[in-house]
Amino acid sequence: MDLIGLARQLVDIESITGNEARLGEFLLDLLSQLAQRYGGSVERMPVEPDRFNVLACFGQPLVTLSTHQDTVPPFIAAREDDVYLWGRGACDAKGMIAAMIKAAEALLEQGVRDFALLFVVGEERNSAGAYTAARHPIGSKFLINGEPTENKLAVGTKGALRFQVIARGRSAHSAYPELGESAIEKLLDFLQDLRRVVWPTDPVLGPVTLNIGTIQGGSAANVIPDYAEAEIMFRLIDDGASVRALVHELANDRVELRELICIPAVRLGQVDGFETTVVAFATDIPAFGRSWGEPFLIGPGSIHLAHTLEERVRKQDLIDAVGIYQQLVCRLLERARSAGRTAGP
Repeated sequence: MDLIGLARQLVDIESITGNEARLGEFLLDLLSQLAQRYGGSVERMPVEPDRFNVLACFGQPLVTLSTHQDTVPPFIAAREDDVYLWGRGACDAKGMIAAMIKAAEALLEQGVRDFALLFVVGEERNSAGAYTAARHPIGSKFLINGEPTENKLAVGTKGALRFQVIARGRSAHSAYPELGESAIEKLLDFLQDLRRVVWPTDPVLGPVTLNIGTIQGGSAANVIPDYAEAEIMFRLIDDGASVRALVHELANDRVELRELICIPAVRLGQVDGFETTVVAFATDIPAFGRSWGEPFLIGPGSIHLAHTLEERVRKQDLIDAVGIYQQLVCRLLERARSAGRTAGP
């Protein structure tokens, strides 16, 4: 199957987080055919009932190409025009899966081995697949993680810190506000204090940013609300400790904080000759740790189109990614082998 045809077929398999099984079975079958032709092994790595990572190994893997199977909702079927492939997952990350598979096929045809393909579940929600993989390393020295970076090698990614913020009050008839205590006003006061903060910045990663993602509470316009909540997310430039401390200080018993997730910022590997960038989104890389080797981040497509109803990727960018992944695998294989020769017996 040609690259664009494969990418389109992957987009047309709905795999919203939690529902990756059908795509996983498709990848198992496809990679098994590749392993039969060129010699290799393919396995499913159980994560949860009916959810699994897909791992294909060719030789003794020193380099692993990896991205995620799942997408955000809603499902959007594939379509294409002369320039773009459209649909959910076109650039995040099914176009990358296709490019990685075609790169692997080309490398095997050239006689290159000692690499792996790993396609994980759950990246869009909690990195469940990456955490599982981290407990089952295979000796890989380098991990090439695929996310939409416009085919530029990311030198760093921001982290993420997410809280549920809960405010409690006392209900009353709105005609007699002195008898109640508004949870919504408490919540708004806290959120406004957060918005006034000048957050720290980093010369490479840029500033810490805050997003107030959801707000809900109250029951009717004529009732003083006794409950309100919000979800907030920070994009981090470090491990998040200083941001967490300040958020708790500002909360100061006015609201309850429930930390939902914390992903630290990550500094990434570089290779001469590749154009570089910095990205603000979080990835599976912190969940992997170093269990699958030193991490690199690169992939076709723009993050500005991912997760949108207009998600799409340039066909030429997918074609270019196939060559980029081949080149990067070969460069990192040489680096790994050179390190092994230097280390000696």
